[in-house]
Amino acid sequence: MPFFCYMVECADGTFYTGWSTDPEQRVKAHNTGKGAKYTKTRRPVKLIYIEELPDKSSALKRERAIKGLSRKQKEKLLR
Repeated sequence: MPFFCYMVECADGTFYTGWSTDPEQRVKAHNTGKGAKYTKTRRPVKLIYIEELPDKSSALKRERAIKGLSRKQKEKLLR
């Protein structure tokens, strides 16, 4: 089963990074208010980045690494 690290852009222009086995379904959950607490008040969100990883551990590590980036570094990653 593949795991994914993803980033969404919130309606207020901020970024949220997470991991999932089904990113499209996870984005739907964010947009219905059943995702993360952070995105609940910043809907709608739009999927802007996705990266497939071999296992959950790798996905969690990548999520942590992306969350540690500055906004400018995240924008560079998106290009």
